Amino acid sequence: MTDKRLYSSPLRKKAAAETRERILGQAVELFARRGYGRVTVADIAQAAGVASKTVFASVGSKSSALDQIVDKAVVDSGYEATVTYLLAATTPEAVLKALAHGTRTGNEGQFTVLEAIRGALPVHEDSEALWARATAAYRRALDEAAQHLRDLSPAVRDTPREEVADMLWFWFGPTSWRTLVTESGWSWSRAEEFLYRTAGTTLGVLPAADRQRVDGR
Repeated sequence: MTDKRLYSSPLRKKAAAETRERILGQAVELFARRGYGRVTVADIAQAAGVASKTVFASVGSKSSALDQIVDKAVVDSGYEATVTYLLAATTPEAVLKALAHGTRTGNEGQFTVLEAIRGALPVHEDSEALWARATAAYRRALDEAAQHLRDLSPAVRDTPREEVADMLWFWFGPTSWRTLVTESGWSWSRAEEFLYRTAGTTLGVLPAADRQRVDGR
């Protein structure tokens, strides 16, 4: 009996984890496609091929499911690797290149989650807290990048850290990526190059050769 229980427990845990991942995967697809307000727990259950009570037992309420989706997306965005890489950069332009590529990778890879979050904001019971949950690590990464830019560049050094971080958010935050890629139809690569050159030119940290073009074409 004891051996059977020891053997069955890992299998049950694995099955439960797989069920949870399937439920959250279907939930984020539904939230992004239909809008958070139009999706019910029953919809999620049907898409995941489970009963509604299984959804509640596995991930909780619809709001709880969205919180878990956000938390997973933050980890999966790769922001920690981006911060490590840019803090190792020894020139301002290298910092901006790391930011442009890292935020591009995060936004591109987590596009569906970001669409789900945006769709939820108008109807979510605490939209301010939801957005803060989704962007807190993002903001911290840009704040660290801002300080590193100030340390490396005389052109940026006299600008307050908070102001530099706000400018980086303006250029590399999720809204800019969505405006260029989703709303304007740019490729991710074109947007990455454009944002890098625009930020670098405005801050005055790009070499002359890199300032010749800022249209990203």
